[in-house]
Amino acid sequence: MYAIIETGGKQYRVKENDFVFIEKLNAEENDTVVFDKVLMLNGKVGTPYVKNAKVTAKVVKQGRAKKIIVYKYKAKKNYHKKQGHRQPFTKVQIVAVEG
Repeated sequence: MYAIIETGGKQYRVKENDFVFIEKLNAEENDTVVFDKVLMLNGKVGTPYVKNAKVTAKVVKQGRAKKIIVYKYKAKKNYHKKQGHRQPFTKVQIVAVEG
């Protein structure tokens, strides 16, 4: 049984016992999170969401991804700018897909 959920402005295909890295949630580790924005459940497409469907997940870890370097440069204009960025994430384990 699988589902496509929407969270953090992105869509994820999940099934039970999957580990998924999603955009940061305001939840502590070992908390239970319920995703009710289910776009598709076993091939049944919602308009826009499937009614009475939900995905339950457990927060495993809060963290930050590896650093990426953003470097801007303009040739012959003596302009360059270097920035670093680490995107925060939440790692969740899908416990149940219901609907």
